[in-house]
Amino acid sequence: MTTLSVIVPARNVQGYVGDMLRGLAANARDDFEYIVVDDGSTDRTPEILAAAAERIPQLTVVRHDQAKGLSGARNAGLAVSAGRYISYLDGDDWVVPGYFTDLVEAIDGLGCDFIRVDHIQVFGRRRVVERAPAPRRGVVLKPRESILPAHDKTMVDYPYAWAGVFRRELADAGMLTFDEPLLTAEDRPWIWRLHRLAGSYAVVSIAGLHYRREVAGSLTQVGDARQLHFFDSFDMVLAELADDPDRVPYIRKAVRTYLAVIAHHLSERERLTPALRRQLRARARTTIKGMPPEVLAEVLPGLGGERTRLFTQQLGTDVIL
Repeated sequence: MTTLSVIVPARNVQGYVGDMLRGLAANARDDFEYIVVDDGSTDRTPEILAAAAERIPQLTVVRHDQAKGLSGARNAGLAVSAGRYISYLDGDDWVVPGYFTDLVEAIDGLGCDFIRVDHIQVFGRRRVVERAPAPRRGVVLKPRESILPAHDKTMVDYPYAWAGVFRRELADAGMLTFDEPLLTAEDRPWIWRLHRLAGSYAVVSIAGLHYRREVAGSLTQVGDARQLHFFDSFDMVLAELADDPDRVPYIRKAVRTYLAVIAHHLSERERLTPALRRQLRARARTTIKGMPPEVLAEVLPGLGGERTRLFTQQLGTDVIL
């Protein structure tokens, strides 16, 4: 039986995939499988992966001739996986020896639906540990109880799919599938569903995954129309909350996060083309003016003066009245 399936989407990562593969090799076990989905790479990534598959018996490469995006690549890997547990890794990141064994031991020991962990952000030669925003560690918790409060950073604000390990049953229930039309911010509806619908989880102090930041060409750095998919992502979150029994406080939380993300993109607007900047401002205006006034009145003061000024400067004084 396969204990763990690690799903790795990879596209045009020839300069980084070597580190990722060395991490997989250092974690190899007979009951682990690694599924790398080459999502239409046009550089040397396919050659590097083919060579690695010959020396890492646990490695399988799935090839997309046409790119399907991060969501589609993850879903394709999930569809062919066989492990009792599922974990994710991106093609330009890497893990330390023993990392995946630590994840399996943690979820085996606690017996919960999923485990969330810390990670290490990599800025060139600089390393920064990013802690999952949960005050209680090593104990089983109810995921719904980690959504609030609205103005604090909580576990739904820590959406990284690769920061943890998940039971196969969550995949069978559709909770590990990503929305393929979303080419960025695909992890926002995903993390909200996970915390609303799963039965149990825990946060443990494991920090063995290195998340490479400021990579040219990565989805966090591109300045094309994909950056605006966060609107669709949060619209999806709000739509799915409509029938939730705790929808009133949850909507307050989702709106607060939505506004914070809008403010972030407005502050980073210079990386967009002039046409996309106009689209960003127009959609932001429409979105904010369409939010429930009573919710805006509650959450806007908590965003701080800098974000409020950004909204008025970029979107007009009427947008938050």
